[in-house]
Order: sequence, then C-alpha cells, then structure tokens
Amino acid sequence: MVTFISRRLASGVVMLVAISFLTYTLLFFSGTNIARNILGDLATEEQIALKEAELGLDQPLFARFFGWAGSAITGDLGRSWFGSETVAQALTNRLPVTLTLMIVSIVLVAIVATLLGMAAAVKRGWIDRTVQVAAVIGDAIPGFVLAIILVSIFAIQLGWFPAISSIGPGVGADAWIASMTLPVIAIVINYVTSSAQQIRSAVLKQLERDYVRTLRSRGIGEREILFKHVLRSAAPAGLTVLSLQFVGLLGGVVILEQIFALPGMGALAVNATTIGDIPIVMGVVLYTVVIVIIVNLVVDIVNGWLNPKVRVS
Repeated sequence: MVTFISRRLASGVVMLVAISFLTYTLLFFSGTNIARNILGDLATEEQIALKEAELGLDQPLFARFFGWAGSAITGDLGRSWFGSETVAQALTNRLPVTLTLMIVSIVLVAIVATLLGMAAAVKRGWIDRTVQVAAVIGDAIPGFVLAIILVSIFAIQLGWFPAISSIGPGVGADAWIASMTLPVIAIVINYVTSSAQQIRSAVLKQLERDYVRTLRSRGIGEREILFKHVLRSAAPAGLTVLSLQFVGLLGGVVILEQIFALPGMGALAVNATTIGDIPIVMGVVLYTVVIVIIVNLVVDIVNGWLNPKVRVS
C-alpha cells in the first residue's frame, strides 16, 4: 500500500508542476497590461516601467516562474497586486465557501444516487425507466440553467431563499444554510441521475455474477447480499464517477458562485483573471490542483481497499 500511495503522490506532484507552469506561461503571453491596470489610464510610461520592474514583469518567463515556484514551495504565495491582503488570506477566506458547497453536494449526490441506482437495478420496472430517462434529461440541461430557474422561482417569486448570498464574516449558520440551499439543489439535480445510472449498471453487472447465485443458494438474505457484497463490489465504479464529478465541480462552481453571488474561490478566480492579478490566479490554480490530487488519492486508496486487484495493478 505504501508503494501504491507513493506512486499516486509522485504522479500528483508531476501534474502540479506541469499545470502550474502551463498556467504561468498562458498568463505570461496573455498580453494584459497589468501595470496599466494597477496604476490607471493617467499613469505615465515611466511610472508603468517602474511598476513592471517592481512586480518583476520585465523579467523573462523562466525567471519569473521559478521565482514564484521557489516562494510557493516555502508557503509564500505572495500578495495580491490589486489589494492589500496576501494570496493565502484571500484563498483561506473563500475556500470554506467553495468546499462546503462541493462537499455537501457530492455527499447528497452519493446518497441519493446509490439509493436510486440500487432500486433501479433490483426493482427494475418504472423506477429503472425513470432513472434512465432522467439521466438523459439531467445531462442535457446545464447546471447554470437549473440555477437560474431555481433563483427565479424560489428566490425572486416565492421569496423562500435569498437571491444573493448573505455569507460573510461573523454570520451564523442560518445565513450559510439559506445561501447554500439553492446552489446545492442545482448541483444535486444536475449530477444525481447520471451517477445513479452508473451505479445501476455496476449493480446489475454484479447481480449477474456467479458469486451472487452462490450466496443465494446458501440461504443468505437478499438485503445482506446487496449491501454487504454487491454494493462493495459495485462501489469502485460509483466512486470513480463521483470523483470525476467532484473535480468537474471545481470548474462548475465558478458559474454558480457568480449566479448566487457566493464569495468563493470561483468568483475570486474570475475577478483575478479579468484584471490580471497573477499571484491570485496562481494561488487558485495551486489550491485547485492540490484538491484534485487529494481527491484522486483518497478515491484510489478506497478503491484499493475495496478491490485488492487495484493495488496489485
């Protein structure tokens, strides 16, 4: 298992370095006049040149990247070029919002999709047909469309939830729940049917295996067979789908945070990219890649525990 984890960590580090360099390269060649954006249109050419020298914008690509990487390794991600707070402070203030939205949504998706998928595989009939049709419809409707519909109905027309997030420093749990409910519902509706479809297929495949017939011939109860044996064997497929959805949410929450005015990392990344705040953008990329590495590692470990063949391979 140690070798198994070490390989995954090594591949994660390679991915982190590659994505960081690629992002920095794209920002380097973006053509945005960052010094002009900071100083304003009235700044002279001399002032702009001095600002570029102060920020290191006059240096070549590799010098700038390795300078940033050397500081990042020590935990210093720099300071925002357009504000007074450090990159670490900006990310720390907004990361809980994004992670809360994603984790709560994925947990609910996992629970509901598992129940629906198993019911569709075991009961068949109208439940099975409903799940399959809903999976097609759910994949066809973008998440931001569902979000806009939910806001229009439940926030604007009915007034049950706030149309704009009230999450901020010092607010209570009520504000968090009220602000998170509609975004979570939008994500769950958009993701749960496709996950249920994958779990349904995995459970059906397991139910056709010889070991299930053997367990039934020994008089073992159907519920024990389903939850103790079939679900464990089908779990890797479901975990893989959920991990992909979790990673996909890192991009999807950008739009949702804009629609619901949530002060998360997605909104921070959009604003920083628009104005050319490279330290903030690189910090968001670094945190995002680390989250992806951790999620993939956890899923690989759980899959390895559920299926020893994964560890051997």
